[in-house]
Amino acid sequence: MNLPKAVADLVKAQDNLDSTAYANCFREAAHVVDEGKTYAGRTAIKNWIEKANKEYKIVMKPIDFTTAAQNHILSAEISGKFPGSPITLKYHLELEEGLIKSLKITS
Repeated sequence: MNLPKAVADLVKAQDNLDSTAYANCFREAAHVVDEGKTYAGRTAIKNWIEKANKEYKIVMKPIDFTTAAQNHILSAEISGKFPGSPITLKYHLELEEGLIKSLKITS
């Protein structure tokens, strides 16, 4: 699957449980929406994913990637230490200047 560099780096960082590398895939003023909560800015994103990594040990397996204009959707099988694992989630991404501008995670 041919993924934009920022998205491929995000998957790699997640699989390595590397919250710093994960956060560095985002623009400084980016935001993430997950489970009804918004995390604004690279520091908040790093703190959010670091906590999730410690608790759930999440690994991503990309299944599909589609693009429509500036919007991209990565479908990925997510597995880890959580009830119902594995599940498939959709990562709605907006990229800007080679980095992620926004990410919304849905089921």
